[in-house]
Amino acid sequence: MKVLVVGSGGREHAIAWKIGQSSRATEVFVAPGNAGTATDAQNVDIAMNDISALVKFAKENDIGLTVVGPEIPLCDGIVDAFESENLKVFGPSKSAAQLEGSKVFCKNVLRSADVPTADFQEFKDASTAERYVNERYAETPNDCPLVVKADGLAAGKGAIVCSTRDEVLEAIDIIARQKQFGSAGDKMIIEDRLQGVEASILAITDGRTILTFPPAEDHKRAHDGDAGPNTGGMGAYCPTPSIDEKTLRWVESSVLVPTVHVMKRQRNPFRGILYAGMMMTPQGPKVLEYNVRFGDPECQPLLMRMKTDFLDLLEATVDRRLGEIGPLEWDERPSVCVVMASEGYPGEYEKGKPIRGLEEAAKIEDVKVFHAGTKLDGEGNPVTNGGRVLGVTAMGDTVSAAKLQAYKAIKCIRWDGAWCRKDISDKAITMNI
Repeated sequence: MKVLVVGSGGREHAIAWKIGQSSRATEVFVAPGNAGTATDAQNVDIAMNDISALVKFAKENDIGLTVVGPEIPLCDGIVDAFESENLKVFGPSKSAAQLEGSKVFCKNVLRSADVPTADFQEFKDASTAERYVNERYAETPNDCPLVVKADGLAAGKGAIVCSTRDEVLEAIDIIARQKQFGSAGDKMIIEDRLQGVEASILAITDGRTILTFPPAEDHKRAHDGDAGPNTGGMGAYCPTPSIDEKTLRWVESSVLVPTVHVMKRQRNPFRGILYAGMMMTPQGPKVLEYNVRFGDPECQPLLMRMKTDFLDLLEATVDRRLGEIGPLEWDERPSVCVVMASEGYPGEYEKGKPIRGLEEAAKIEDVKVFHAGTKLDGEGNPVTNGGRVLGVTAMGDTVSAAKLQAYKAIKCIRWDGAWCRKDISDKAITMNI
């Protein structure tokens, strides 16, 4: 079977690499891909948001399955476009993708499904939001633990965590008046800030059957110790000790299943990857948000551990026969992914820096370097092309051993301005995992 993967990040490199391991995959294409996918698959020079060109390519090249990585084309309706041409495609419909594309939609689904989440209020303009905050926190302006979120997609940066009333008012101004996130800020929600340990729980569903993956933990903050600004993710590891088997089963039965059932009842069935961003609070697990695709970088350590044929799993989901797939098989060893970033990220950064040492890193046992923000220069050499450049992923008998392998590989890789966090997975290591 010929397979097309849509996207250009580390997630898409991992997806293409894992699909390529299937005996049924004859050719794997990635549109538009990056320097890494050029090695593990075949790149196609089509932008991920050029849906008509992607449909045309799939039809002309007899693509048996298209797998959509990023949220933007999903929210733009790429699945609907492919299905209208009788092409097999993995991912939720445009309507179902609102679970990620609209914070308001997501919160209303959670409320309908009686899924635990932070209390929230919806606002359509800055003045109403400001009046709400000023009235609610008139007596405690320095104790205002809230999160202000743009309703729409904002590249993972549309949630502003606040501690004081002035910070909340500034966040409202940034989203609703300055429009730093564009039309994503046409609506917003203000919700209570949850305290606890974050965890990512992903599952695959065909709208009837749900198969839950091992829990992973992302590191959103830029710097060690979870300091600095939010990013798209500076690293992840799997599994996370913050979610035991009992808790995972509870999330499955009390979060994922009710959500899928509500979507089905609303005649808006969800099929694809359902990613619950969870906060393990003293009051129990609560949902921070849903994503409708693999997380990046959580995808990389997850797929490093997966032993089930990934192509079989994806196709069974599309064909609504996920129930025929037996229990998923996983390598028992944990995995750690460390993101190497460009100087300046998550702010401004330069592109086009030559990357050295990739061959040396690839020789290290149990290591895979997934490319994210890279491309090939005119001479076919890899150069930086984004803020998050590489996801150096390793496995080991323990989290500590996996971390050691990942950072050993990182020491091999160089470009001008390269940096990374040094503490990815330390939370698990302190729990002797």
